[in-house]
Amino acid sequence: MLEVSLGRLAREGEALLDARIPADDPMWEGFGLGWTGPVEVQLRIASAGTGELVARGHVSGALRVECRRCLEPVETSIEEDVTIVFVEEEEAEEGTADDARTFPATSGSLDLSQALREEIVLAIDPYVVCDAECKGLCPRCGTNLNEGTCSCVDDDPDPRWDALRSLKDK
Repeated sequence: MLEVSLGRLAREGEALLDARIPADDPMWEGFGLGWTGPVEVQLRIASAGTGELVARGHVSGALRVECRRCLEPVETSIEEDVTIVFVEEEEAEEGTADDARTFPATSGSLDLSQALREEIVLAIDPYVVCDAECKGLCPRCGTNLNEGTCSCVDDDPDPRWDALRSLKDK
């Protein structure tokens, strides 16, 4: 768990969190992320003076995903600056920012795990390709067109394009 003591934060005014989250940490369960190493987290948590706590910093790591065209495994990295705003549950009712996350003031500590996990998952590029020239898979037979050709033919042209085809033939 990525926790910061609220007592220490009140005394010192800010806290630094420098962590390495292992690839097999339970924090990643349910997301299907294939990290190839630990995720590096450097955060500075400070009070904003308005009752809000702001965590700012940097997250980096490497993970294995599928190419969106050919489904082959691809290693990619994430380098993301994050800003997460927390507000006490009692104060959240009074018109705080919509994207602020709440925490119970009686807990004694601020758990950053859930919020950080969400930020990281949203920062991952969903459109990773193995190569800019990747040809992908044949939509009919599923052959990887990077490795060879298939014998599929387009016998049945879409009739909705007939009007345009007739213009081309003139």
